[in-house]
Amino acid sequence: VPLFVMLTGALLLQPNKVDEPLRVFFKKRWNRIGIPVIFWGSIFFAWDFLVRGQSISAVSILQGVFTGPYVHFWYVYILLGLYFITPLLRVVVANADWRIIRYFLIIWFIGTGIITLVTLYANLSSQALWFKNNVFLLTGLIGYFILGAYAVKLRFRSSILYLGLILSTVWTILGTFFLVGTLGESYSHFFLDATSFSVIIASVTLFLILAAIPNQTIQNRFPRVNKILNVISQNTLPIYLFHIIILETLQNDYLGFRISVATMDPIIEIPLVTAVTLLLCLAIIVPLKKVPYVNRIIG
Repeated sequence: VPLFVMLTGALLLQPNKVDEPLRVFFKKRWNRIGIPVIFWGSIFFAWDFLVRGQSISAVSILQGVFTGPYVHFWYVYILLGLYFITPLLRVVVANADWRIIRYFLIIWFIGTGIITLVTLYANLSSQALWFKNNVFLLTGLIGYFILGAYAVKLRFRSSILYLGLILSTVWTILGTFFLVGTLGESYSHFFLDATSFSVIIASVTLFLILAAIPNQTIQNRFPRVNKILNVISQNTLPIYLFHIIILETLQNDYLGFRISVATMDPIIEIPLVTAVTLLLCLAIIVPLKKVPYVNRIIG
């Protein structure tokens, strides 16, 4: 998620786009995101009613509109919020001094990643949360969004980037293991959250590592891999919006067989489900996108 948000910032907050009219900007977003989201949202309302047996009423539809028709639509709503502030942030990015942006990123990191650690201390948890929400107003994923636009200005040796990625990942694993063992499963996502300080470091270092890889390297040395990546990248939106249906189909035995953690070891199940879900999504989406007008509504 942080990588996608940073990439979105890198693409949308370019200074040369600061003069793009609001009408043009939102028309592009509507055609690219709006229409597919409405289509897939309708599909998931139907899936919830016809397959999962959930009741449908005016209230449930309104609840789905405000919170998303299905659990994974939360990311679409994050995008919507980022789109709303993009015209303003374009002006900031195009005109602000790098020192000001760096100041913001430091404040964002402290408020998002560091202050949150204090909430682990039970006696200060509520006070630290209040302090964070009232003093550090710009937190959450917005830092990734702005950081994406300025990632090209960051210069680190590759050894430092890899060390940061490894250490932050190890911290996430061990920290999660420790918290679950001492405080219970309710803390299982504390260090896995996109706004935890270890995930911030891992995300930024990985983004910079990937950004440093020349396109020609993959195109020339791994042409087949490059073709596969192109197909996937051209269909990321419909894959993301559709994949939950495939997951639930596999996990709930709708095809006559089940692939889930209840039937096999997670070490095998997770990569297997990932691969099968991706392949089935592509097998359905790619042919559909060749049908006139269908490619526009599915993304």
